[in-house]
Amino acid sequence: MINIYTDGACSGNPGVGGWGVVIILENNEPIYLNGGDNNTTNNRMELMAAIEGLKYFSKSKNVTLFTDSKYVKNGIELWIYNWKKNGWKTASKKRVKNKELWLELDLEIAKHNIVWKWVKGHAGNAHNEKADFLARRFIEEI
Repeated sequence: MINIYTDGACSGNPGVGGWGVVIILENNEPIYLNGGDNNTTNNRMELMAAIEGLKYFSKSKNVTLFTDSKYVKNGIELWIYNWKKNGWKTASKKRVKNKELWLELDLEIAKHNIVWKWVKGHAGNAHNEKADFLARRFIEEI
């Protein structure tokens, strides 16, 4: 099983944002990824982290994806089915924010066998802390 830890960060919301990913391969080798955008939101960066972590693999993998974003975890496990069914509208009939990223994430998850796990952010989980560091480092470098 491959473990992927993801995190997003934003300086201002919207503002400069970054995403970070820590991938722990089956042999325990870590891979670090990060990126960002000059004008974004925290939720967009959380989604980008999950997308980029999964896009790293060109072939189907068994993955546990750890996120500290309930927005991402609930969105992919609970809300996306109704959004699709309702023409990408929320329960309150508003358009789904970040639709293009949800569509991209949906395409990526179709390629893999994924178990989604929520981890409390800033609570001492070393890989989550590293993903946060990578996201924030991108912001500082811009």
